[in-house]
Amino acid sequence: MAIDDALTRFLSARTVFGEPYERDGVTIVPAAVVYGGGGLGVGSTHLKEGGGFGMVARPVGAFVIRGGEVRWQPSVDVTRLLLAVVLGFFLTRRRLRQRAASRGVRWRRPPASRRE
Repeated sequence: MAIDDALTRFLSARTVFGEPYERDGVTIVPAAVVYGGGGLGVGSTHLKEGGGFGMVARPVGAFVIRGGEVRWQPSVDVTRLLLAVVLGFFLTRRRLRQRAASRGVRWRRPPASRRE
């Protein structure tokens, strides 16, 4: 299979848009975002050749068609959302500590014996 044929086969509209299905008068067309990349290489010691290609697809939402009206319904990736919130928390905390240290303020809780 030639590279052009492989790219045409894997990177088509069917890769991004799923098969539409209908239920109770509502048609749903799922959609995804697709990332891909590849590479080739030649070694100098034994003239070995190699290459590879990879793709990642994740759902982003669906088009909902009801009564002649089309509406976009995004999907929510809870894992990514939670990761962004946790990462944001730690980066903000780190920045606040750096800012306090530059002003000479100690950023520590008092020992348990002094807390009331």
